[in-house]
Amino acid sequence: MHKALLAWLKCAAYALVVCTSGATHALTQADALALVDGDSGDRIAVLNRLASGDDTVAHGVIRAMAQDRLRKDNGRVFIMNDTNLRDALNDQVVAVTAEMEEVMVNNRIRGALEIALAGLDIVGADPERQLQAARSLQRAAFDSPEDAPIALLQKALGQPGLAPDTQHILALSVAAVALASEDPAVRLAAAHKLGEAKRPVVRPLLMQRQAVETDAGVQVALKSSLAAVDRALAISRTLAELFTGISLGSILLLAALGLAITYGLMGVINMAHGELIMVGAYATWWIQTIFKQQLPQYFDAYLLAAVPISFFVAALVGVVMERTVIRYLYGRPLETLLATWGISLVLMQTVRTLFGAQNVGVENPSWMSGNVLLMGNLSLPWNRIVIVGFALAVLAGVAWVISTTRMGLFVRGVTQNRPIAACMGVNTARIDTYAFALGSGVAGLAGCALSQIGNVGPDLGQNYIVDSFMVVVLGGVGQLAGTVYAALSLGILNKFIEGWAGAVLAKIAVLVFIIVFIQKRPQGMFAMKGRSAES
Repeated sequence: MHKALLAWLKCAAYALVVCTSGATHALTQADALALVDGDSGDRIAVLNRLASGDDTVAHGVIRAMAQDRLRKDNGRVFIMNDTNLRDALNDQVVAVTAEMEEVMVNNRIRGALEIALAGLDIVGADPERQLQAARSLQRAAFDSPEDAPIALLQKALGQPGLAPDTQHILALSVAAVALASEDPAVRLAAAHKLGEAKRPVVRPLLMQRQAVETDAGVQVALKSSLAAVDRALAISRTLAELFTGISLGSILLLAALGLAITYGLMGVINMAHGELIMVGAYATWWIQTIFKQQLPQYFDAYLLAAVPISFFVAALVGVVMERTVIRYLYGRPLETLLATWGISLVLMQTVRTLFGAQNVGVENPSWMSGNVLLMGNLSLPWNRIVIVGFALAVLAGVAWVISTTRMGLFVRGVTQNRPIAACMGVNTARIDTYAFALGSGVAGLAGCALSQIGNVGPDLGQNYIVDSFMVVVLGGVGQLAGTVYAALSLGILNKFIEGWAGAVLAKIAVLVFIIVFIQKRPQGMFAMKGRSAES
């Protein structure tokens, strides 16, 4: 009998609570007046309470207030629409009078309104809008945990169907507000929750709380959480530098791969190699312009069309260079250097004449935009990830052409012993043209990739010609594998030194390293195996 009575009392109490809470959700005249008039702190408290409830009428009043459409007169609140004025509580149309006053909203209340609107936008919005609203709530919770509306945050967190990222952001926001609680147990749980996040955004909040925390248990938890966050940040920072180094290495690889063919295999010191990269970049910009003007619905596919076109345009320029100038200068490196330097000036001035001296912008397709978020705070740009994969694909293609195709066999034969190759019936002049076209086309592919991470201009190639020669010389002349190792090594080394010494000193340190390395090992990382009959 006692247990039955106790159960009945619990049910009655629960029903009373439900009925009472439901009644408090309805907007009253007193709440409407308290929202629009009085002390800012009191108005914000009413605002947070109404935003945390489920009354759609109250939510409409809050949105009207944020849009400066509220009016007040004689103890009543009205909403101004485009065509009429309506009572905020019963939606009745009323006449506009001269006594009606605008509701004043200062900066403090305006900030509270932005937070309240973010909380309201969580309900029933699309995932992207929910994520934006959650980030707004997070900023409010982390900037001022004592003033953040905990009820509004908890209501937002309790919405069904939230995306994992949105739910995680809201959970951190609730924990940030709980860290300012008067209950040590609540602060302890919040400290553990924030430490588990391992994100940089929680570190200032943990440090701030650690400076004022009086409970010994919570102090230990704060210290442990800070250590966990610092470890995670150190790991992610190292991984970020490693990825940045690999990204830079892949760019150097693309820039140097064509030079590894023209200089490493053919022995041509092509000072116009950077301008061939520029030609590929402008070809990509040209294709982008055509797609934007003629095929806007297929704009995201422009890069797929630009890849082969940038290759063939740069290869065609390379063929013209080889057939008109370079074919007469084989075996004369100094004359080749001077001639190709002059060609580079001609190419730059031609581009300035055709397209102007100003840089042009190349947009990323939508599938190359954005970032991949790893480990909570490690963000990898999609365009860099795609370029790394593209560099590996180009490397695989060049290696396949050189090592397995008939043309690659002829190129290697002419490189190792031109007279014997000619005696075997190989048209050495044609092979020279094909090889130079291949190297020039690969340079065009490098320009296509570089257009996705920066502006395109007449001087684009000048930024990579020296680095390309350094990569080829360091890796070993005539060795594609050496080019790969040298490019990745220089990229990673440069980024790790840059992290603590700065960009200028990192560049100097890398150059000194190359000079010392070449002095100790003149043949580079990988020496040419075998012997040449011409040596």
